[in-house]
Amino acid sequence: MRFLSTRDASHAAGLGAAIARGLAPDGGLYVPERLPTVDPATLAANETLAGLAADLLRPFAAGDAMAALLPAITSDAFNFPAPLVDVQGAAGPLSVLELFHGPTAAFKDFGARFLAATLERVPRPDPRRLTILVATSGDTGGAVAAAFFDRPWVDVVVLYPKGLVSPRQEKQLACWGRNVRTLAVAGTFDDCQRMVKEAFVDPALARDLLLSSANSINVGRLLPQMVYYARASLALHAADGTAPGFIIPTGNLGNALACIWAREIGLPIGDIVLASNANLAVPEFLQTGEWRPRPSIATLASAMDVGNPSNMERLRWLFPERERLAGRVSAQSVSDDEIRETIRRDHRELGQTWCPHTATAACVYRRLDPRRTGRRWVLVATAHPAKFNDIVEPLIGAEVPVPPALAALLALPSRQVEVEARLEALREILVGRA
Repeated sequence: MRFLSTRDASHAAGLGAAIARGLAPDGGLYVPERLPTVDPATLAANETLAGLAADLLRPFAAGDAMAALLPAITSDAFNFPAPLVDVQGAAGPLSVLELFHGPTAAFKDFGARFLAATLERVPRPDPRRLTILVATSGDTGGAVAAAFFDRPWVDVVVLYPKGLVSPRQEKQLACWGRNVRTLAVAGTFDDCQRMVKEAFVDPALARDLLLSSANSINVGRLLPQMVYYARASLALHAADGTAPGFIIPTGNLGNALACIWAREIGLPIGDIVLASNANLAVPEFLQTGEWRPRPSIATLASAMDVGNPSNMERLRWLFPERERLAGRVSAQSVSDDEIRETIRRDHRELGQTWCPHTATAACVYRRLDPRRTGRRWVLVATAHPAKFNDIVEPLIGAEVPVPPALAALLALPSRQVEVEARLEALREILVGRA
């Protein structure tokens, strides 16, 4: 299996090399040259998430040295659950896929830990210490920092938009030190993402540093996120013989693309609906065919505040014709007022406490035509509501318990450096002149 650049198929690499590089030499994103076909019955025999992950991802590592390492990698990475919980009192059969039981209480823990476990094991021809760059709109940076913290062969540089993440998210981003540097960028997430992409094609940095990425531009973040969609869809299909639909909060499109890839390789997944906030590039494109990236808008669902999602490049590579894409995926936007009302209402009526991002999916579920709610749906819960206590607690009139792992991080001191939203400022920090 080779991985090709979305911009020039002549830039090809095996899975291990594609993960180590992060971004293709031409600035494109790595995609599998073809999506393999899997046997759901064989996958369903796995009793553990780690075992399922190794079997699911093996075809993507075919012919690569990484194939033999997959059991060790997935055992290291998938050591916490992704429970599927039924919601009582909903309009129809409804489950919640809880992806917030990892060390930083967000779905990003799955991909970040897989990436760290991979890079620790896969041989690299360049012996230099690795520098991981990661732009974050809230949760990615904390997950990556936790996954790579204190590993002796790597440095991590986290860029986040100053003032545009929740206080507890910011604390998770800036509590590390040692081999993790945290940069508060005077700009938006899109500025952070632009700086990271510019760094990868900067000749001076390429000469001085061995760079890789931990954003969802790295295929090593996307592939492991297919695993929890596989586990959930296989479990529900075994229970009632149907292919469940998924409603997914959407920012940079990585989590959504993982679900789409999982369905395309043969897993029993029905409709896929993307829930967006007030950043409208994705729903507008699916509805009109016009791709109009724009500066991001700050919302309550801050981790989804992305005006120019990187993974749209992968999605359009997979579905070059907009009409075919629109037939496979739909998207709806949710306002801040609707997020607030959904958090209030579902806590009162369903006994569920959502983070603002999960609330976008719950809001979209309530909009479904009654003819569609008769089928099984899954809401993808991307973060623990305790990370957004300043938003959630006033709406539900109660305190949200803090998971022990999150509480431990919140007790640590913060360390961050403020920087301008310019490549030059990032370059000076990376090469040690600032």
